[in-house]
Amino acid sequence: MTLGYLLLSALLMFTATVVPRFVPFVFIKRKISSPFWKSFLYYLPYAVLAALTFPYVFYSTGSIPAAAIATAAALLMSVFELNMAIVAAVSFLIALGLGFLF
Repeated sequence: MTLGYLLLSALLMFTATVVPRFVPFVFIKRKISSPFWKSFLYYLPYAVLAALTFPYVFYSTGSIPAAAIATAAALLMSVFELNMAIVAAVSFLIALGLGFLF
């Protein structure tokens, strides 16, 4: 990764988290009552951050299959609403262990 890419990513993440929270306060004078716009502005930063970071999960290890299996395990654990620290630790250990096999 180059410095320019990291700075561009940081700028995009900053924009994705600030703009949806800043724009309504500045440009919209009345209260937002539409459930669609409320949920859209609430979930937009999370969606953009996920879209920026998720593809690099598969390249975080030296092995794409190991990272894919660890990601699938993390998604499965998150469906069961386990603690985030447990999900991160277990998926890390799975990726580390499978990294030696693949």
